[in-house]
Amino acid sequence: MTYLRYTPGIEKPAADEQKTIDGIIAGMTQQSETVERREHHVVRASHAKSSACVTGELTIATGLPPELAQGLFATPGTHPVAVRFAQGPGETLGDRVSTHRGMSIKVFDVPGEKLPGHAVDTQDFVLATGTTFPSGTAAGFLRDGTVIGKSTGLPEGVKSAVSSTMRNLNRALHAFGTESALADFFGHPYSHPLADSYFSQAPVRYGDYVAKLGAVPSTDSQRALSEWRLDPHQDEDGFRHATVAFFRENEVVFELKAQLWADAERQPIEDASVDWPVSVSPYRTVATLRLPRQDAYSPDRVRYFDEVMTFRPAHSLAAHQPLGSVMRARLQVYRALSDFRHRENGVAAEDSVGIDRIPA
Repeated sequence: MTYLRYTPGIEKPAADEQKTIDGIIAGMTQQSETVERREHHVVRASHAKSSACVTGELTIATGLPPELAQGLFATPGTHPVAVRFAQGPGETLGDRVSTHRGMSIKVFDVPGEKLPGHAVDTQDFVLATGTTFPSGTAAGFLRDGTVIGKSTGLPEGVKSAVSSTMRNLNRALHAFGTESALADFFGHPYSHPLADSYFSQAPVRYGDYVAKLGAVPSTDSQRALSEWRLDPHQDEDGFRHATVAFFRENEVVFELKAQLWADAERQPIEDASVDWPVSVSPYRTVATLRLPRQDAYSPDRVRYFDEVMTFRPAHSLAAHQPLGSVMRARLQVYRALSDFRHRENGVAAEDSVGIDRIPA
């Protein structure tokens, strides 16, 4: 198979993109202010409620073919990692409001040329459930973010009803062999966070190539969770409790996979709402993420992950530069909202240098 090469010209920013990004930042900052008034604290503007804060190792596979042995993955070896699992909303809600989930990975001891503004030897991968980002572009991000922002002040019961409606919609669509990425975004099943797969959704540079990334559960014990479902009426923090309980007794392993860019028409760079067909280019394993048994929610560690630590697409090797409209927006949005959160909370942000910074 022939894979397409990365060149700077593959990105095609819209003429008014910066205005759009400024609008996203303004809208999401207002959303954070609304949450701050209610919670008396600023939380992340997305993926606010963590379910596990863990450490482990990422092992780069040996013998990768040249097109996969790129960037971070060019050299076999093992790197320490910190991983945060979280629920989607940018506010602290009960688990009745089950939306998309996030998995943020910080890889340590990563030498090489970094993106401007990133000065430490780390590489962040910010992943979420769903292979696509339903908003598609920065303009769509602004449109959908405006709707979410206006709904932030609504009662939690209304948000729960919307989430339930979206879940039921996808359940009906599944009967016809299809589903809606937007419905899943707002109404994800009550599945176990460690049985879900997580994806970059939008492309990144992959050395000489381009790829989307995914993290897929790979142990029998995780796969056995595929039918697990939370009863949120019994436990409003059930996703966290289930995840922490699993880590107490089990090792957790994900295979990190890359889906290379091979068809410019069917695998667009600028529209993250388009699923890249696996028939064109399959996801192929490049590394193994191994998270040993541990206390996944110790108070000191949770405070560090949730209040101090930052995960951003901009924390990246130049060889894994985020690409496309949504990613260009994220490069600025994550920084602006993190700066707002830390400033309002009176906490100094930290771009963690090494795994030794992570509390036990």
